[in-house]
This record gives sequence, C-alpha cells and structure tokens, in this order.
Amino acid sequence: MTKRLAMLSVVLCVIVSITFGQTSNKSKYSAPSIYAGIEVGSKGVKMSIIELKKNAEKGNTFNILKDTSVNTDFISFNKQTYDATLAGLSSLFNVALSNYAIPSKRIFTVVSSGVKIQADKENKGEWINNFIKEFKQKINEPERNVEVVSVMQEAKLSHLGIVPVSKRYNTFLIDIGSGNTKGGFFPYGNDSEFYLFQLSWGTKSTANAAEKMCADDKSLANYSRVLQRVAAGAENTEIIYAVNSSGSYPVSDHIAFSGGIAWATATLIYPELNSNSIVPVTYEDVERFYKRLSENYSSLSDSYLLNKMDDAQWNKKLIGNEIKRVHTVFDQRSLMAGTALLLRIMRQFKSVNEAKQFYLVKNGQVGWVSAYVDQIVD
Repeated sequence: MTKRLAMLSVVLCVIVSITFGQTSNKSKYSAPSIYAGIEVGSKGVKMSIIELKKNAEKGNTFNILKDTSVNTDFISFNKQTYDATLAGLSSLFNVALSNYAIPSKRIFTVVSSGVKIQADKENKGEWINNFIKEFKQKINEPERNVEVVSVMQEAKLSHLGIVPVSKRYNTFLIDIGSGNTKGGFFPYGNDSEFYLFQLSWGTKSTANAAEKMCADDKSLANYSRVLQRVAAGAENTEIIYAVNSSGSYPVSDHIAFSGGIAWATATLIYPELNSNSIVPVTYEDVERFYKRLSENYSSLSDSYLLNKMDDAQWNKKLIGNEIKRVHTVFDQRSLMAGTALLLRIMRQFKSVNEAKQFYLVKNGQVGWVSAYVDQIVD
C-alpha cells in the first residue's frame, strides 16, 4: 500500500468508526448549547464537540461530549499529507453536521498557529490558502470562515477556555503543541492585557530535529543522545530567555501545561487519576517518567500499568483504553521528544521560583473551542 493510500485509509477508518451507530445522537447533539470545533494542526485534524454552559457569576464552563483526531502530518507539506488532511477535515465537518446534527453555524473551523509558523519557515503559505479554498469548495460553503489563528490569539483563547475563572489571574498556561509552544498569563488581573510566551519548538518539531541529526544511526540510544542535544539547544537559545523575561514571578503561582504531551504524560504517570482533567506533578515526577520512556518503555504499557492497580478500586477497562489511546497517538520517540521539551521548560521555571506548582491539563485541546464560542456567541 502506498503512503498516500495508507494515510487516507487511517482517515477513513476514523471517520467510519465515528459515523456508524451515531444517528441516535441527533436529538442529543442538536441542542443549542452544543458546538463543534475542528482544528487543522501540525500533526493532523482534531475535532471536539462541547456543551457550553454560560454563567455570568462563576464564568462559563464546558463539558466534553466527543473528542477525536486524525493524524495526517500536514506540516510535511507534500501532496499525500495535504490530501489526507483535506479528507480528514471535510469528513469530520460532515460527521458533525450530519451524524451529530450540529448546524453549520455552530461548527467552527480553524488552522492552528503552528501550521502557519511552519509554513512561513518553508515559504509554504500558499499551501494553507489553497487548502482553505479547496475545503470550502468540498463542503459547498464558499463563505465559511476558516481562520488562521495567530499565536497570541491561540494562547489567549486556550487560557480563557482552560483555566477556571478563580485561577485565571495567577496561572501561567503553556500549551506544547506539535509545531510550536505558546502560552502566557494575564498580568494585571483583567482579561484585556495578556502576556505572550512562545517558543518555536513543539513535540513534533523537536522529534523531527533529533531524527534528522541522527543521520545513519537510527538506534534508540543514539536518538536519545541526539535528542538531549536538541533539547539543550532549545533551552539555551529560547527557553531560558523566554522564562526569564516572562514576568511570571511573583504574579503566577501556578504553571499549567496543556497539549498532547501534557495529556499523555499525565495519563502514563498517574493512570489512576484518569477522571481528573488536571493533574499536579513535580519536576522530579516528569524526570523519572522520561527515564522510564528511554530505559524501561515496556513498564508504560497498558498491561503493565493495569497490573499494578487494585482491581476493586479502579475502572481498569476505562483506564486501559485511555493508556492505549496515548500509545496510538504517540510512539516512544515522540513521547521522549515532548517530555524532553517539557522538562527543559519546567526546569527553567523551577530555577526562577522553587515554590511554583506544576499542573498537567488533559483536556486542553478543547479549550480554544469554548473561548472561541464564548467570544462569538451572545
């Protein structure tokens, strides 16, 4: 099977698994408080269906009803990944529209800042423009808004959508994406001013850089050594300056990390906290986790982790499915790359203020949707 057919088959398998058996959900998802957000990111296409609950006093909250993704590697910028991403976006849009009966006006479609940054680096801006044009034609909505969000907009939306109002003004949120890292905080106790924190490194871009530097030696041992050089380079050239100039001390008491690697790390370190959307961790927790990734990867399998848990206390089937999902999204090397980047960022914040508490946010991928909806919908 060709690479192109393989990618398209992955897309179709995901879409088929979503489509069958979902028509009974039409009445459930047609409620006016239900929205869908579909994002074209560096690694692929993600769709989140949320229920938004408005509360003027306590702030708006949201429930995640459905969450799925299709890995298409859009930032490789070749015909195969382009076609796979277009098929994934179009199919997920139609699933939200037809199978979940969500009106088009309540389906939001965006292209992430990470895609834009990588396209600018490689002079591939026209790929994004053509992609959006073809998508509108494919779904027969020439007037549809497909916004290419800026780093500032994405970081602020994520913060507004993820962090509870009670913690909004003392939390520094950092989203580690596939192609870049962005985040920040509100320095003056209001929503009008937002300090942006950004890095050109993400989980996939870090892994790609390490893979390229490995040359002919593709062994895990060599990859691990090279990855540490890449992470150290990112720390020395960007992370140290970004953290020191962030102004987070003493305003931000909490440092929260979102993004795929945050979800994966939290799930594998503390599988028993499967129902917790936010998991507190220490730098040492993540450091030990990285060592297991590189030296004892089998100890992070679903069978091993579940055997360590008491049958009577935990829902092992639910937990096992989530662990399997992590390993479906990330392989060993991408987990190592994301965790290496996470550690370098944590280390710099730890050196600035030992008292800061770190958190891993597992549902961060839907944060922008709720904030985006909140800003647009009356």
